[in-house]
Amino acid sequence: MFKKIYVPVDNSEHSNHAIELAVEIGRKFGATLVGSHVFAARLHDYRFKQMEYTLPEEYVEEAELERQRQIHNSLIALGLKLISDSYLDVMERRCQEVGLTFERKTFDGKHYKVLIEDIQGSDYDLAVIGALGMGAVKESLIGSVCERVLRRIRTDTLVVKSLTPLHGGGGAILAGIDGSPQSFAGLKVALSLGKAMGRRVEAVAVYDPYFHYSVFGGIVRVLSEQAAKVFRFKEQEKLHEEIIDTGLAKIYQSHLDIARKVAAEDGVDLKITLLDGKAFERILHYVRKTEPWLLIIGRTGVHGENDGVDLGSNAENLLRLTPCHVYLCGRKFSPPMDVRAEILHWTEGAKKKMERVPAHVRGMARTAVVQFAIEQGHTVITSGVIDQATERFMPTRAVQMVQEVAESVAIEKLRAEQEATAICSVCGYVAKGRDPVKCPVCGAGSEKFQAIDREVIEAVALGNGGIEEEAFDGVRLYWTQEARQPLLRIQDAYLRRLAKARIEKAARLRKLNVITGEFVAPIIEETLGKQRSST
Repeated sequence: MFKKIYVPVDNSEHSNHAIELAVEIGRKFGATLVGSHVFAARLHDYRFKQMEYTLPEEYVEEAELERQRQIHNSLIALGLKLISDSYLDVMERRCQEVGLTFERKTFDGKHYKVLIEDIQGSDYDLAVIGALGMGAVKESLIGSVCERVLRRIRTDTLVVKSLTPLHGGGGAILAGIDGSPQSFAGLKVALSLGKAMGRRVEAVAVYDPYFHYSVFGGIVRVLSEQAAKVFRFKEQEKLHEEIIDTGLAKIYQSHLDIARKVAAEDGVDLKITLLDGKAFERILHYVRKTEPWLLIIGRTGVHGENDGVDLGSNAENLLRLTPCHVYLCGRKFSPPMDVRAEILHWTEGAKKKMERVPAHVRGMARTAVVQFAIEQGHTVITSGVIDQATERFMPTRAVQMVQEVAESVAIEKLRAEQEATAICSVCGYVAKGRDPVKCPVCGAGSEKFQAIDREVIEAVALGNGGIEEEAFDGVRLYWTQEARQPLLRIQDAYLRRLAKARIEKAARLRKLNVITGEFVAPIIEETLGKQRSST
């Protein structure tokens, strides 16, 4: 997992502890360690020039002043370079003691800018940096160099906050889970570090129902009586509370369930904890209570994946306030589809719709629907979600082809000779008999034909001709009695279902919510005429 580990050093307590931690991790993973120190010779030169007017009178004479400038420049440049080498010598000796490859880098420049440029331009897997430097005072929470670097890089970073000896205490590695790819990647890091460092791993998730309550309360206080009636705010508030009370908890519990399954695949029995409240506050309290060795969180959360934010608000607060080490994860990992699919709920309508899909492609279709649902943030798969997934994954011609195949097969089988048929899986051509030699349309061989028996045909016809209460796209449409009558007069169940579907689709496309007799007449006529001509 870690091949090259980067450690900026400055001889501070936190920096020295970062060296020890990086050496231990590097030893466990066989990584190369890179140490760097940045000195600011140009800054000292600038300051010296600013203070020249304070020199004693004998040094202000022009020739002497120029000599002093040269001496100062040489001493600063050479001295700071020697100091940098001394800092890096300490790290090199530690690497030699455990047999690790070591590389050193020294720079002259603005500390945080140089570090950012080096990290962004290198292939480090991990940066280990002290939270505080030489300028720390009693009330310091996070050093300016550390914070500025963290905001501008995307490389995984372990921020050293505690000065407890490396092998002191038995604290766990705690992973914060919010469903984002970064948080699941953090879990994978936690599992790897846990095994390598001999520490147990836990996961925690936090959902916040109280924010919504406070927002609703604030809106109620400012709404006029008329506005409250228009919005039916009391009803909305009750419904919202029921959704928030159960929905959010289930969502974040599902994230933890997925985390547990991911850990189980790595042979780890993961302890999970679900908390309610403000995310950073509840995690902070949990950290203070359980005293973990390391907290691993995503650089940004589930709502900040694509908004360009450098650090999420929860990550920023925890970085400042937690007493343990903090690992900010920039890499991403999405759990396997089959693991995430287990948390999805299918409505009865969706299950029935999937049962109509031919058995030999049902698994592939289900995977496509699950992938679409997860991408869109759905936790419940409805018939409407299936329709939307179909539109995305199947080209328009493919959808039409499937419809034509189903129509041809159903009509030919149920109305004609009751003869066995086979369908070309490449182009959808319907052939009589179970053993066609070659498709006359696309040229596919016999192995591309799928035999269709009577039971399958009748199931397709029943599905297409049966009563289906759900309208197109899952939106309810209202039929006038005048519109119902001509539809009910169609004797063939399949054609009645086909006409109804086309009417509803046409109504939705034209944004109509009431279907009249005048609207349905031409569509029914066209449907019946098309099928008569095809037979």
